[in-house]
Amino acid sequence: MKDPVITEYVIRVGQNLARNSDLKIPLTVKVIDDPTINAFTLPGGYVYVNTGTILAADEEDELAGVMAHEIGHAAARHWASTMTRATFLQAAMTSTMIFVPMSYPVHVGVMEGYMNGVPLAFLKFSRKQEQEADYLGLQYMYKAGYDPDAFVAFFGKVMDQERRSPGSMAKIFADHPPTGDRILAAQDEIQKILPQRPEYLVTTSEYDEMRSRLQTVMAQGKRLQKGANSQDNGPDLHKNASGQTPAQSGGQPGQSGGFSDDSPPVLKRKD
Repeated sequence: MKDPVITEYVIRVGQNLARNSDLKIPLTVKVIDDPTINAFTLPGGYVYVNTGTILAADEEDELAGVMAHEIGHAAARHWASTMTRATFLQAAMTSTMIFVPMSYPVHVGVMEGYMNGVPLAFLKFSRKQEQEADYLGLQYMYKAGYDPDAFVAFFGKVMDQERRSPGSMAKIFADHPPTGDRILAAQDEIQKILPQRPEYLVTTSEYDEMRSRLQTVMAQGKRLQKGANSQDNGPDLHKNASGQTPAQSGGQPGQSGGFSDDSPPVLKRKD
């Protein structure tokens, strides 16, 4: 996503969450122009959010919940425990990513690596790790001033959307979907460890403007893509002065007025 206004806003949400988290390394947030609902974490504090996730999040606290979960993965360094040193080095050699082995930072080339086929091992976590990221993300949201129930509300929305439109959720995200058990566990944690506050940050008019801007940008992108895919080299259907085609006027080219009314149309071959 190249739009600086949209990117800056999402980065700002992420940095606010990072300041209220256990993350020990700098956070880098990237927005990917992809309509599927997905967000994921890569080594070195890189968090990626699809534009489809932003559009699915009606309010800022819902987007914050998704990002807080991913920051939870980064803070817990789940990628390090998921991969052995050997598989990590192998992945670095077989993709376009360049890493400092088993340590921070991951170079900027990580994005090109993702777009060209990062091994799925980088993007998958165990059920236990997902639960831990949920647990941490809820706390980060709460400390940043958001209502943690928005996390549960968003995942409930994702489940409903996936039922209505199978495939709307990215396959990687679907490996550990927001199941009913996972949602119930999150609700239980909220009641146990996060005291109710009189008010929360739900959303802002700036978020609504950013989201509306994203809708416009994506609509323009679709129109441009449609225009680029259209064929402009097809045959043109010419009309005479009265606005009729040769078939409609029953004439043939080459006579006064362009077409004659008493002769059938003739298709002439070009030598």
